Amino acid sequence: MSLNMISTAKATFCIGRYINYNLMVNGFHQSCVRAIKIWRMKRGLTPQPNKDSLLTNLPDYTFKVGKPTPLGIRQKARLDKQREYAARIIELVKEVDFAVERHAKMQEEKMRSRQEILNNKLKPKGDLLLQIKAKEVK
Repeated sequence: MSLNMISTAKATFCIGRYINYNLMVNGFHQSCVRAIKIWRMKRGLTPQPNKDSLLTNLPDYTFKVGKPTPLGIRQKARLDKQREYAARIIELVKEVDFAVERHAKMQEEKMRSRQEILNNKLKPKGDLLLQIKAKEVK
């Protein structure tokens, strides 16, 4: 944070080159965590380096013979969490598909019943009625 922006900030302690402590901006306290996240995002990095990085996702070591390495400390938990998310997403998508199909069927049934009512209201009379009855008898 530069000194030009002190008009809205009460106190800024700069430790090192990039980390600011005890930021008061517009009367609200902002911790250094927020400042670090902003700094990382400005440089195109992820806000939290421990969530998604090569050190987090890749194994700590590999065997030369090609044998698979065991999962890391929290890697299995992350994989299980991702599987749960995927299962939940699939379940919710199925529910949405069911709701869309049900709505379409209900609209079709509504249109069919309306058409049936209209057809019952307009009954043939006179010569047309006699012709229809004559066809039914034959």
